[in-house]
Amino acid sequence: MNLTRFGVDLAKQVFQVHGVDRHEQVQVKRALSRRQMRSYFAKQAPCLIGMEACAGAHYWARELCRLGHTVKLIPPQFVKPYVKSQKNDANDAEAICEAVGRPNMRFVAVKSAAQQDVQALHRIRSELVRQRTAKANQIRGLLSEYGIVVATGIGTLRRAIPEIQEDAENGLSGLFRRVLGGLRQDLETFDTRIAELDAEIAQVAVADATAQRLQSIPGIGPMAATALVAAVGDARQFARGRDLAASLGLTPGQHSSGGKERLLGITKRGDCYLRTLLVHGARAVLRVAGRKDDPRSRWVMNVATRRHKNVAAVALANKMARIVWALLVRGGTYDSQHGLTATA
Repeated sequence: MNLTRFGVDLAKQVFQVHGVDRHEQVQVKRALSRRQMRSYFAKQAPCLIGMEACAGAHYWARELCRLGHTVKLIPPQFVKPYVKSQKNDANDAEAICEAVGRPNMRFVAVKSAAQQDVQALHRIRSELVRQRTAKANQIRGLLSEYGIVVATGIGTLRRAIPEIQEDAENGLSGLFRRVLGGLRQDLETFDTRIAELDAEIAQVAVADATAQRLQSIPGIGPMAATALVAAVGDARQFARGRDLAASLGLTPGQHSSGGKERLLGITKRGDCYLRTLLVHGARAVLRVAGRKDDPRSRWVMNVATRRHKNVAAVALANKMARIVWALLVRGGTYDSQHGLTATA
């Protein structure tokens, strides 16, 4: 069999494979165990393999590329239209095989192990921040049941807990004071773990030359730079800067028909973590833009004057995403007066 294209539906232990030849005739339709996966494709001639961009996809893409195959990852939402009839593993594999052969299909770049390492740091830190916020809210809720209300801000809460524990006249029992001490230790543990991850990310930002170049863009620091390098890579999967901004949900949504164009708010598609970092970075730039006289500062202040400052922040985040694409694809660093400059 001279197979030219495969669709693989990934899972934990059992993978479904669908293969066609150069005449688009189905030649393979079978299930493989995890142990059989590598040996099966090692026996196949180099061909095109499509997989959904899901859990384990980047690992298997790297493994199959080492065997000489061309692997392309497809966003799951682009595979769904090709699923025929009922949803099952065999139909999913067939849909992937069909989708990967489409000439205008969009693909996800395969991440290296180093990119996944950095992305793991960001994922863990994001989850710890979420858990710390939940713990702080729990402490506030419990204290409010005893008539104690702490001002907003996690720093304020950290300072208030020891004072509340030492206040003998606030009516708290000995039992609850011990419980509050345990909650305080939980909060401190989260602070320590987040600080450790911040230090790891800072080290990565110093060691990575690409992250250093991205930090030349105002509003992008070590956190955003390393997250962008881990998620986007060399950005060559995007044809232009607007495509990167659109993939992050920073472009207007559309509801256009009959020649009448109607633009909505931003789509909020793609990676919300990257979008959040860019928007927060844009807010930081916007706060000091009034004291600067470079072209970008004048532009964003003009937008903020005509529109709401939040609109200006998102517009600046969109521009930052386009500049990121230019730096990743073309090289160089960013100069606020002259835009992109060549690397020495």
